[in-house]
Amino acid sequence: MIYIIDDFLSKKTFEIVRNNKEDFKEVKTPGKSFWVKEPSAEFIAHFEDRLEEIEGKEVMSIMAFFREAKKGQDNTWRIHNDTTINNQQPDRALVLYIKSPDDELNGTALWEHKKYGETFTEPDNPEEFNRLLKEDANDKSKWNLKSVIGFKPNRLISYPCEYFHSKYPNEFKGSRIVFVMFYKII
Repeated sequence: MIYIIDDFLSKKTFEIVRNNKEDFKEVKTPGKSFWVKEPSAEFIAHFEDRLEEIEGKEVMSIMAFFREAKKGQDNTWRIHNDTTINNQQPDRALVLYIKSPDDELNGTALWEHKKYGETFTEPDNPEEFNRLLKEDANDKSKWNLKSVIGFKPNRLISYPCEYFHSKYPNEFKGSRIVFVMFYKII
């Protein structure tokens, strides 16, 4: 199940987050760079508390960060799922939209792979998972776009980690900033 919550943070908290001027730092991974900054432990705890109210169960963050994409930076499609994060299997991922540079449709795209469908859940086949990331992630001919959850400031979306997704579109004119968290439901 995907859920969407508008005005997730209080107006005051959201303005503090949106006006944070701390620089993003490049993090290089095999074949991909991300521009991120770390949230405080208190910010993560706030999200865990709010998510526990929504989920009705204890929630544990596996990884969380602020992420920036803009023209010439983080501009590939990279259609993927998040079945393994920090050598753990999260249950869900969330995106909190903070800043959008574009007036055109943008947000989070959900995709269907032409062979595997909306998910890839073969934990015993890491070679194929890695092949999907390396070879299929930027080849739109291998995918069908299913939907786009549109950007709105302070909108939170949460979805199962095995869903194929990407940012939408792949490149922005200005700076797009989101908060991302992967979490387990205990």
